This record gives sequence, structure tokens and C-alpha cells, in this order.
Amino acid sequence: MPDEMSSYLPVRQFAAPTGQHISLGAPLRFILFIVIVGILAAVYFSTLRQPVAVGATVATVIVVWVIVSGIRVAAQWERGILLRLGAFKAIRGPGVIYVVPFIDYIRFVDTRVLVLNIPRQKVITRDNVPAQIDGALFYFITNPEHAVLHVQDYQFAIAQYAQGALRDVVGRLTLDELLAEREQIQQEIGTLVEQHIKEWGMHVESIRLLDIELPEDLKRMMSRQASAEREKRATITKAEGDKLAAVNLAAAAEIMEKMPGAMQLRSLQTIDGLGASPSNTVILFPVEWVELIHSLIKKELPELPPPEGEG
Repeated sequence: MPDEMSSYLPVRQFAAPTGQHISLGAPLRFILFIVIVGILAAVYFSTLRQPVAVGATVATVIVVWVIVSGIRVAAQWERGILLRLGAFKAIRGPGVIYVVPFIDYIRFVDTRVLVLNIPRQKVITRDNVPAQIDGALFYFITNPEHAVLHVQDYQFAIAQYAQGALRDVVGRLTLDELLAEREQIQQEIGTLVEQHIKEWGMHVESIRLLDIELPEDLKRMMSRQASAEREKRATITKAEGDKLAAVNLAAAAEIMEKMPGAMQLRSLQTIDGLGASPSNTVILFPVEWVELIHSLIKKELPELPPPEGEG
């Protein structure tokens, strides 16, 4: 039961963290704040009385801090969605961006290729075989304005679409098609997801199925099937080899029958192949003697009459 529930948990808990905004403006704000406050403090203490200079310095520090706090820096791969009093104002970046304190709000969006983990899903193929599949989704943002304004959480939304598309595509395939046509499955899932998210200003780079896990008993049956298939191919190959060898031997026998010297050469090659080991004892019996004895037997023994009942 816990395994079944885990596949339906929100993707937010499993999704790999994407590019986070690097606060490059914090060091710049701090340096400007120190420089400006130092200059103003030196001016106040040199021109005003000490009590007045202290109060003016404190007020100046507050004002300067409020002004300097609006400085932001966007990296080369980031774009800032600027909202002024809640309304969309512009897309800013990369570089230095100034945000009016208490009036403007900015959200940075990473425009690089991002990767999102598709958690392990339990799916049923068309031939009723259970399988667990996980993958990775590669995408990037083409329109930061749409990605922020048209959907609440684009990472969570695209992950949900990817999970649904994975179940839909695999559910229409048999187990053999699932194992053999992985590239086609990845392209079909990417097309389905792309149709839903293109209006949000995002584009699917690719989808990769990382692992397909099958039940253990099914793995054993597939292993036995593969072993039997290999044994069948080996038997067929051996039979074809025996057939070819028999044809060649028959052709060689016909040639040797026409050329008596070829049989003698073959006999010498066989003797040479036995080696010079002292444990081997070779007795040569000429073939001509065998033919002579065979001919004598035919002359000495008359031909037997055919059995009764035969013409």
C-alpha cells in the first residue's frame, strides 16, 4: 500500500531543484551603502555640531538603506518579471536592475535548459502487464512573462502533465512495444507535453525514460524465453552446418572416386594429422587390397537367387 500511494504524491516533493536566483546585488548594495554613509557622515561632522550631525547621520543611514535596497543584479541567464503595484511593468535583465522599494516586486526566471525528474510511475500496458517507469524532462522557458503570469507554479504544472502523458502513452502499448520502441515513446510523450505548455511560454527539449522495472516473475519468464530462442537459433545453425558439410563431403567423395590418387593423398594427410606421438600406432592397409579382396569375393560367391514371390 505505501508503494502504491508514493506514485501519486505531489511532484513537488520529488522534483530536482532547478536554477535558483543568485543574489548578486547584495554585495553591491552593501558597498554602496558603506560608501555613501561614510561620505555623508564625514560631511555632517565637518560642517554641523556633533548632536545635530549624529541625528542627521542616523536619518541619512535609513534613507540611504531604503534607496540602496532596491538594487538588483540579474545574471546572464536570468530575466526579471517586474510588477509595479501588482501590475506587470516590464521584463528586465540581465545586468543591474533597480526596483523601487515598497512599490515594485520582481521575480527572476531561469532561461537555461532545466531538468525535472519524473518520479517512478506504476503503469499498466495494453496487454495488462504492470511496470514501473521513471524519467527526466528537459525544458526551457521561451517567454518569462507567460511562465510567471499564466500559471501559478510552472515547474509543478509541467511535472503533472509529464506524469499524465507518460501513463497515457504507455497504457496504449504492449510490453514488447514498450521495450522495443523507447525512442518513439519519448518523442510522443514530449509532443503531448509540448501541446499543453507552449501557451505558458515553455518548450520541451526532450524526455528520457531512465528505467523500466518489471515484476520478477515476468523477468524470469522473459529470460527463459530468450534462452529458448537462442537455443533454437543454435540448433538451426548447427543443422545447416551439418547439411552443408554433408554436401561438401559428397562432392569430395565423387572427386576422389574419379581420381584414385586423391584418396591416397587424403590418407596421407590423415596419417600426418595423427602426429608423431609414441602412443599412436598406425597400421597401413592399402585401399587397393580392399578392392582386390572385394572383387575376389564376388567371383567366388555365386549370386544368390531372389526370394520366392519376387520376379
